[in-house]
Amino acid sequence: MGVVRLAGPDARKIALPMLRLKHDLEPGRAVFGEFVEPGGSDTPLRQRPEATIGDGGTPTSGCRTEQRIDEVVVTYFAKPHSYTTDDVIEISAHGSPVVLRHIVELCVAAGARLAEPGEFTMRAFLNGRIDLTQAEAVRDLIDSQTLYQAKVAAQQLEGALSRRLQPIKQKLVELIALLEAGIDFAEDDVSVLPDTRILKHIATIYEPLWQLRSSFAYGKIVHEGLTLAIVGRPNVGKSSLFNRLVERERAIVTATPGTTRDLVSETVAIGGIPVKLVDTAGIRQALDEVESIGIQKSMEALADADLVLVVLDDSQGATKEDEELITQAANRPAIIVENKSDLRASSEKGPTSGNTGQKWGTQISIRSSALTGEGIGELRGAILEHIGGENRAQREAGFLTNVRHQGLINDSLAALTAARTAVSAKIPHEMLLLDLYNALRPLDAITGATTTDDILNLIFSTFCIGK
Repeated sequence: MGVVRLAGPDARKIALPMLRLKHDLEPGRAVFGEFVEPGGSDTPLRQRPEATIGDGGTPTSGCRTEQRIDEVVVTYFAKPHSYTTDDVIEISAHGSPVVLRHIVELCVAAGARLAEPGEFTMRAFLNGRIDLTQAEAVRDLIDSQTLYQAKVAAQQLEGALSRRLQPIKQKLVELIALLEAGIDFAEDDVSVLPDTRILKHIATIYEPLWQLRSSFAYGKIVHEGLTLAIVGRPNVGKSSLFNRLVERERAIVTATPGTTRDLVSETVAIGGIPVKLVDTAGIRQALDEVESIGIQKSMEALADADLVLVVLDDSQGATKEDEELITQAANRPAIIVENKSDLRASSEKGPTSGNTGQKWGTQISIRSSALTGEGIGELRGAILEHIGGENRAQREAGFLTNVRHQGLINDSLAALTAARTAVSAKIPHEMLLLDLYNALRPLDAITGATTTDDILNLIFSTFCIGK
């Protein structure tokens, strides 16, 4: 299936000459028909008396020259009830690139022009159909790699972030209005706010904005995913664990230590988050130049990863090399995996709680078996815990997934901090307002501009000036 979309006041005029429809176009209704080569008449094909078509798509009467090229479904959206608020016609063909290209060529020949990248969404924004956060969510939805990413983008497209920001902006505008009123209408007995009330107002704005900024740590992972490096000594089962998490035989596994010489990567979804798994070469004293290069890449992967799985051989116990590797990974988010638990003698197994192994400093290990699948569920859960952290509860609410948004929120918080400092320093309200407007502008850049009229209307609706 392929769709050609026409938007603008001439959409119907351009589309109808190339269509033979079963019914008249009606707003919001899909109509079955045929895409034909226009024969030069200005009359819509459905209305022409010579429109009867015999088997094979050839005319049976009249002097028609139109030939059927494809069967199509045509949907008409009348303004303003469309994505861009313009008149929109969507022609759904079978998907042949040749046919789709020909439809586009005919539309251009009839007076249309090719849309610029993102122009439909830009027109939707400029026409007030969506705000900036929703426009950016369209791109995120298209780029989604997992179903959860698509759901988050859909929430943003529905305005989840805008709804979370709107009450914060409203409180900020209210504070600005109160200060403006105290300055401009003092002769009308509009009192000047005391410092304690101003600080209280700022606090009610600052706190939810700071919480929103904190959500970016989780939102960034949702948007971009994360990299997880699997490191350890040779033959501890790194590649087997990698294959178990990938759920297919992606990496080569043999009984010979040092089989993996280069980085092997695969992206999987864990809890809806794209996780790039990186299987690395076993870390030990290199036996040759090729292995030395592989070990160097392993150390680089350890340093660059967002999360590290340090794999040990549970059947042998920790060695000095294992402890050194754990120490190297101590300054990064890491999970210790005691693999090959199926080989550990029953008499050697002490009492454990589920598949939780021993403590390694501040890290708690997960006991697992890549061969039998034991502990893999607990390992996935531990990975999700590292991914989500304290922000997991914010999954269903609007949260920051965009670096641009994070920067603007930081600018707004900085301006609010400056405003608090100005209040404490007894700075005149005229100067304090500069900081508050500086806090408002970044929020406008996220959702859309607040005009001077908004503030003036609020002033006159809140205070009975001139009563």
